[in-house]
Amino acid sequence: MLNGKRAIITGASRGIGKATAILFAKNGAKVGINYFKSDDEAKNVLKEVKIFSEGILLKGDVSNFKEANKIVEKFVKKFGGIDILVNNAGIYKRRKFEELSEEEWDETIKINLKASFNMCKCCLRYMKKGKIIFISSQLALRGSSHGAHYSASKSAILGLMKSLAIELAPNINVNAIAPGVINTDIIANYSEEERRRRANEIPLKRIGEPEDVAKVCLFLASELADYITGETINVNGGIYIG
Repeated sequence: MLNGKRAIITGASRGIGKATAILFAKNGAKVGINYFKSDDEAKNVLKEVKIFSEGILLKGDVSNFKEANKIVEKFVKKFGGIDILVNNAGIYKRRKFEELSEEEWDETIKINLKASFNMCKCCLRYMKKGKIIFISSQLALRGSSHGAHYSASKSAILGLMKSLAIELAPNINVNAIAPGVINTDIIANYSEEERRRRANEIPLKRIGEPEDVAKVCLFLASELADYITGETINVNGGIYIG
């Protein structure tokens, strides 16, 4: 589905980013694996990617504009251009609003929103046609106790996505995915009881896997979604329908 396409995926050393990188490679894409600190995990992702296609490690903090630019330049130097950008990098620290510090607010906005701004700005110099995909969250659509900072950052992502979908048409499609409860680091500390409770709340009766989101990334990145732009696709097992 993506034969010969060149894709950068941020936050790709684990979770949704890892699953997307491997699935893209299985479908013929050349993959740039961005990560910040997890060298061993990123190297393992690259090994899996190289079973199916070409890949490159892109270490760096994409919330820093200069580093984001270096990452993009390194990718373009190797592959000659960019066809797909998946803005996946993000953090979530559970906090009540009254206990949330200014530093935690700023960090969340920087990583969850500014990083996507940086990558879009840097990549668009080399994208004549293509696809941009943002990983948002169901919490952008319905809010969250203990997560006002996270919900705000992910809601802003949707505003950025919709604006770019208008500005970059007709040559670049821009869409977002709003995952629900997914088996990533965000829920790593859940007890088995909590996992069962959360799964039971979901109409499809299970917590999602990173691959569930990666499959929708693949669809949006492929020609199957050539007439879709400015949309947010919920991948949440039915826990939020709107």
